[in-house]
Amino acid sequence: MSAVRVGVIGTGALGRHHVRHLASQHGADLVGVHDQDPERARTVAEEAGTRAFDRLGDLLGEVQAVVIAVPTMVHHAVGLECLGRGISVLMEKPLASTVAEADELLAEAARHDLTFAVGHIERFNRAVRAAQPYLDRPVFVEGIRLAPFQPRGTDVAVVLDLMIHDLDLANHVVSGAEATDVRASGASVLSPHLDMVNARVEFAGGTVASMTASRVARDRVRRLRIFQPSGYFSLDLAAGHGTFMRLREGWRPGSGTSIEEIVETIPLNAPDADAMGLELAAFLAAVRGDRAAIVTAREGRAALALAAQVTAAVQRTPVPALGR
Repeated sequence: MSAVRVGVIGTGALGRHHVRHLASQHGADLVGVHDQDPERARTVAEEAGTRAFDRLGDLLGEVQAVVIAVPTMVHHAVGLECLGRGISVLMEKPLASTVAEADELLAEAARHDLTFAVGHIERFNRAVRAAQPYLDRPVFVEGIRLAPFQPRGTDVAVVLDLMIHDLDLANHVVSGAEATDVRASGASVLSPHLDMVNARVEFAGGTVASMTASRVARDRVRRLRIFQPSGYFSLDLAAGHGTFMRLREGWRPGSGTSIEEIVETIPLNAPDADAMGLELAAFLAAVRGDRAAIVTAREGRAALALAAQVTAAVQRTPVPALGR
């Protein structure tokens, strides 16, 4: 198996993790990194035993693929430069700032027939992977994602910063069904953008998703619950495990004296594996031309479009003035 010559653009908190993984990733030849802060790039490159490129063009001249982990506002510009040079891209989420920007990136990738993936890492979460075989026509999805406030990520609203993970998971479990009704409310608390949002999304076919995201919470919470005719999932995405509860086969109303006799509880524990490692392995395999379960940029575009609908719904909802 030939190693893919890969680079990382952006060596902030998330980019640094990508660099660390790629330095030891099977099938990757980490050529180097680039960042607008040359000193930070050199520090991260030194940690990983690779090279820091002061000029982005010099890095792009030596790689087949890149991971882009720059601020959302420059995803479009950096992505176009890479795709325009025939380089496959794994773009950290969200795919772009706007759906129009995402469409330009998709068109450029198609023009050069490139692998174009987006970093919706929760798809590779152990709990999500373990639940996958049991998913069967979900009717209700509830996502709760809370985090304490920190300046990183506040260049965009919480919908693009946090909620988009759960919007992508909702899109995934309904197999890309169209959102037919979106309602939401939210508020800016500690940043110029929305810091907390609650959304209700109804999809074609009737599935409903209820999502709450806040980056002004005291504790970190990442939970997903899914209800379907055959049972109920409770997933702790932070811990990477969960349970699937379903009626025992052959149970009849009125029979049984305990919940254990009526309900079968299945622990959901996929094989232990680092989510980012799986994400990068899938991306590198796709670049080599193998069939791989990447989150495609088209799926990233769908999550971004749904996030835009949620944001628009918040703007349509009047927020009552708070008394002093």
